[in-house]
This record gives sequence, structure tokens and C-alpha cells, in this order.
Amino acid sequence: MDGDRVYLCIDLKSFYASVECVERGLDPMKANLVVADPERDKGTICLAVTPAMRELGVKNRCRVYEIPETIPYIMAPPRMKLYIRYAAEIYGIYLRYMAKEDIHVYSVDEAFFDAAPYLSMYRMGAEELALMLMRAVKEETGITASAGAGTNLFLAKAALDILAKHKTDHFSYLDEERFRRILWDHRPLTDFWRIGTGMEKRLQSMGLYTMKDIAQADEAALYRMFGVDAEILIDHAWGQESVTMADIKNYRPKSSSISSSQVLLRDYSFEEGALILRQMTDALCLEMLERGVVTRSVTLVVGYSYVTQQRADRGTVSLPSATNLYRMILPPLAGLYENMVKKTLPIRKISITCNRVREEGYEQLSLFQELSSIDKERRLQRAVMEVKSRYGKNALIRGRDLLEAGTAMRRNEQIGGHRSGD
Repeated sequence: MDGDRVYLCIDLKSFYASVECVERGLDPMKANLVVADPERDKGTICLAVTPAMRELGVKNRCRVYEIPETIPYIMAPPRMKLYIRYAAEIYGIYLRYMAKEDIHVYSVDEAFFDAAPYLSMYRMGAEELALMLMRAVKEETGITASAGAGTNLFLAKAALDILAKHKTDHFSYLDEERFRRILWDHRPLTDFWRIGTGMEKRLQSMGLYTMKDIAQADEAALYRMFGVDAEILIDHAWGQESVTMADIKNYRPKSSSISSSQVLLRDYSFEEGALILRQMTDALCLEMLERGVVTRSVTLVVGYSYVTQQRADRGTVSLPSATNLYRMILPPLAGLYENMVKKTLPIRKISITCNRVREEGYEQLSLFQELSSIDKERRLQRAVMEVKSRYGKNALIRGRDLLEAGTAMRRNEQIGGHRSGD
């Protein structure tokens, strides 16, 4: 391999489904199994399907009703705590071979590695190193992995996503020359990292259907269409990527946000949606208090049922001062909900984002705010947080959480909106 830099990208194949197979003593590569919540209707999305199901034409992240009735399969309820335990165990395996500074966990089932320092240490090439890690994971957890290697992070990801996952040894390698030779004419463009269906449609409107088309396109036209994102797109079209592992580790965002999003299991009325808004705001305020951060503005997005023509409404409200207190955030947010949301349309999704959060400190209070009541509210909220932290999130709830339309208690037992499991 040429160049001083060599990166690996390792993905755990059909991770959630593989874990469920291992727990049942089944072969993850041969068993027909999907991970989906049987308590939800057939429109619920499958979080994962086994490779055997995909070979039968079942798409990953499909809905349950899309699985042909002729295919026998096991439906495994999600167990997020179990998947997190497996992911932590696998990360521990990686740490036996590499330092944490050279590992970037990209998602629960995928990680990048700066492999260059270890090739001479272990006296092996990138493929041998990848296979060593994959073998250790397989032997100790029963989970099969795929790996891509490349001279930059983008090429390692492309080698994994487009080539390695379809090879019997589950490994592939790309440098810039191989990328242009093998993948320049590859379709569809959505197989490549960072290109979604929206971007693909805009590229097609310019007559661009492959990475080769993008590489040879007029750069000025690309910048007019995509702005600063055109730079990354053009680099990737040539198989180039300037970001290194060190850049990832040293990156510190100028601002950050805290958000919560909930897809409702049925159509909700305007009044029921207002209940969910209050529950989500309550949880976000406790999260900000726990992290020791405050916000000056909150964004609300309300999505409507697919049976309507209206997709979503979005708005942002500014707060009198930076805060994490429920009593100060809810009234302006509820006012935004009241004025923005269409009262006759069924609601199916609510998202709340606390924008540009920063560390809690001395704040300039409004002349209309009473310091004693603010201090009382802060102490009360902190006491609630401590009780929940010690005895569980459902140990202390508001009366409205018991209402039929409420989701807070159920969500308190979930991870990422899915069952936490055993």
C-alpha cells in the first residue's frame, strides 16, 4: 500500500439482529430474524434484519408489513441495553490492540481506526490487521464484522460500504487510483458516504449520476448548487479526504444543542400533542440541569400524519434569559405551539431542540424575574433529578404522565426510543 496513512473502518454486520441470534444460539448469517417491536402495529420499522433475510429480498429498515408472508422468521423485540453491552465488550476488544486515541466510534456498530502506527508494530498489512480484529470479535462475541481499508477515512468507508460487505472475506481496500478505477462509474450515488437521496436528486438535475461525473463537472456550478458542501463533494469524487483521526479527536464545536424527538404511535390531536410537548420539555430541562448547561432559544418542529398534505411546521422562540428551568421554558414554548400548530391536523411527530447550550453560570436576570422563585424552582428541579437518578426515571412523575395519551413513563424505560430490554 502506498502513502503513510492507512485507516480501517469496521462494521458489525446486522448488529442488533446478530446479537439476538447469538443470544438464541442461532447462526446470524443463516437465521431468518428481524428486530422489531411486536407491540406496535405492522407499520413499525424493523431495526435490523439478518443477512439471510436480505438475501430473500427483505430490505434493511423495512416495515413489518413489507416482509412477504411466505417468509418464516423470528421477530425479536429490541433490547437496547443488551446491544450496548455487546458494543462495549467489542470496544474493549479493540482497545487490546489499539490505543483509544487511534479509535473513533462512529456509531454503536461501526468504528474508524488509524492503522498506520500498528502495521509495523504487528508486522502485518492492513488486511491482516483488520482480519485479526474481526476474528477476535467473532471468537469472543459470535458477531461477524466487515472491514474496509483506505489511505483516507472516506476511502476506508467506501471500501467497507460498497465492496467489503459483498465479499466472502468481508474485507476490501481502496486508494485513490483503485477508487477511480473501480468506483468512479458506480451507481447509485447514495451508496457513497454523505450522499443522501436529496443530494442525489439535485446532482441528477445537473446531469451528474456518478462520482466520475462529479469529478469532471464545472466546480462553479457545484458551489452554486451546494455552497460550501461542494468542497467535500468534489474531494470525495476524486477519492480525497483531508480530515485525519487527529482532527476528529481535537475537534471542539463552537456551539452545541440538546434535542429530543418523538415519533408517535398513532395520530394525536392538538390537545394530546400539547401534553407530549410538556412531557418532552420536562425531560429536556432535567437533562440540561444534569449536564449543567442552559439555553437562550428553543426550536419546535411538529410533523403531521402522512394522510395529510401538510408535512411539518417549524418555529423558534427566544427566552428572556439563559435558563434550564421548566417554569421559564414551557410558557414561551407552549405559546409557540399554540400559534404555530394547525389545530385540525393529526400530529405524528414532535421535536424540540435547545439551541446553543452553554455552561450554566452567572446570568443577567430580567427585571421582571423574582430571584427567590427562580432559586426555589432550581432546588425543586434538582431534587427531582436526584430522586430519578437514584430510584429510576419513573420513581417520581407528574400527574399528567398517567393520562392515556402520555408517553413519558414508557419512554423512560426506553433507550433511543426503543425497548431497553433486559
